[in-house]
Amino acid sequence: MLYYAVVFFVIALIAAFFGFGGIAAGAASIAKILFFIFLVIFVVTLVMGLMRR
Repeated sequence: MLYYAVVFFVIALIAAFFGFGGIAAGAASIAKILFFIFLVIFVVTLVMGLMRR
């Protein structure tokens, strides 16, 4: 999940560099959503791992 967030972030940077504002904004918003999903899953698995001990 984090890999895809980084990929979309790089796409957003490249699109912004070449002047494609709409594509850059879309890719950046997708990257942000994927990053927050990654954070939620990470915290849930961390808590579940600590509860097992």
